[in-house]
Amino acid sequence: MRSRVGSEAWTSPAPAILTTVSMFHVRCGRETAQAMTSGETEFRGLLEAMKRAGGLLNEAGVPWVLGGGLACWARGGPETEHDVDFLIKPEDADRAQQAFAQAGLKTERPPEGWLVKAWVDDVLVDLIFEPQDGPVDDDLLARAEELEVYAMRMKVARLEDVLTQKVLAISEQQPDFSSVLELARSLREQVDWEEVRERTRDSPFAKAYFTLLEELEIVPAPS
Repeated sequence: MRSRVGSEAWTSPAPAILTTVSMFHVRCGRETAQAMTSGETEFRGLLEAMKRAGGLLNEAGVPWVLGGGLACWARGGPETEHDVDFLIKPEDADRAQQAFAQAGLKTERPPEGWLVKAWVDDVLVDLIFEPQDGPVDDDLLARAEELEVYAMRMKVARLEDVLTQKVLAISEQQPDFSSVLELARSLREQVDWEEVRERTRDSPFAKAYFTLLEELEIVPAPS
């Protein structure tokens, strides 16, 4: 019997496999880069909307502070993928809505009765006047810290206020701890956790949240 070597040369599949793997890595790299570029563009749009919305409120003489995810990002927290949150007093809600409407922007007053919605270049801006921990008042505005955020000076809500509102917003309908866990990991050394614990003590979801923080060794148990 003749040997196949020489008469029927065997071709190794290795080069084809390496080529396929290389093409896969290139494609994945491009997709990752495109996703990162898209995410960066969206976040930049969020910041631009924040500046424009803040400018409109300033022109209308409406006191406000930056809240939500952007207030955390301004202090080193993760980038937010959601909307822009401003905290305003209830008595200023109508004036704030009018300022956006006069600028030709779409606004909405949801039936829930705790915020006004506005859209700036397809970015949702929530003008919140009654978050989960009670109506926005002069004390909340006064204790906010003035920071430079995306080249604009503005008042930014304290982390304790932001986290209290976010933890109290967790409910049976929205039992999602992922964002508040991420914020705790990135900002834990800047937060007065005993204050947040005290202000959220009546919420069963807050109890679960602090149990998670303690078990994950993000926040120590109370002494």
